[in-house]
Amino acid sequence: MEENNFKNVSIQSLLKAVVQNDASDLHLVSRSAPQVRIDGKLRPLAMKSLTGKDIESLCYTIITDSQKKDLEENLELDFAMEVPNVGRFRGNYYYTMNGDLAAAFRVVPINVPSLDDLKAPKIFKELVKKEKGLILVTGPTGSGKSTTLAAMLNEINENERKHIITVEDPVEFVHQNKKALFSHRNIGTDTKSYARALKYSLREDPDIILIGEMRDKETISIAITAAETGHLVFGTLHTNSAMQTISRMIDSFDAGEQAQIRNMLSVSLHAIISQSLLPRVRSGRIAIHEILINNNAIANLIREDKNHQIYSQMQLNQAATGMMTQTQAMVKALNANLISKETALRYSTNIQELKNILGEK
Repeated sequence: MEENNFKNVSIQSLLKAVVQNDASDLHLVSRSAPQVRIDGKLRPLAMKSLTGKDIESLCYTIITDSQKKDLEENLELDFAMEVPNVGRFRGNYYYTMNGDLAAAFRVVPINVPSLDDLKAPKIFKELVKKEKGLILVTGPTGSGKSTTLAAMLNEINENERKHIITVEDPVEFVHQNKKALFSHRNIGTDTKSYARALKYSLREDPDIILIGEMRDKETISIAITAAETGHLVFGTLHTNSAMQTISRMIDSFDAGEQAQIRNMLSVSLHAIISQSLLPRVRSGRIAIHEILINNNAIANLIREDKNHQIYSQMQLNQAATGMMTQTQAMVKALNANLISKETALRYSTNIQELKNILGEK
């Protein structure tokens, strides 16, 4: 970047450009102009390429000395920040080849969306009325899991006098106390780990616990226990379907522990929402949801280690259960002309089933 231009650039001005372009992310990588993600696609800003030194000069201005030390020791840094009159952002710093610093920023709306804003399925409002159980929102990175969870917690905040503890790395949506009382905790600054925060949260009189990411066996175990002992627990996993989510959780444990975990999960699990964000036909993106609601039949299949039968069970009596497979959600969006056939096939997790319905070979 030319010296004159570089002096007029700051992280704040770049993040402002992200918001002005209605983008979701900002990427700073050496030997490239800053790039923003709009409707899922990267687009370069009209700037010269940055060097690693340029990026370091920009990025070091917004972090503390302790964060700099953390970055230099661990070669990665997660944090959240707010730019006045612009927005709130989740940041990640990392190093690339040749020791160049790189950065990625994700926009986190300051105003927490409602379930109506997201046009979420009606059953979501019923799910958040539960007193206890485990509700999981899963999907790949960038699929809108945090936004869906924030909207679900907002629904509770509007209607229930509950104590809600959120444990995230870092905290993304910051809720203002309406009827509910929020305790937001950042991994690294407010607590040492997810597992530790969860363990002690049970002594902090929560009604509801949000776990930013269920990363390991210990976190999954405590989450299931918390749900089993009278708390409503929300969590996320990077899985693409309800069946894959159940398998991933159980497979996190040693073979000798899995029968017990299946039993506990069959009792404590309430719902799994597997979400993906797909490009709309014209512009923007739409959330497609696969929804599993635990009932006696599903619980028996989990307990008996018959995960392969869960999918067919999800297809039965859906008007009463509120369940939906991803394929059915795709077909519904296709029939409403919200997504293209090519998009549906590209993002499908059960492509042969979808092809059969669409009459594709």
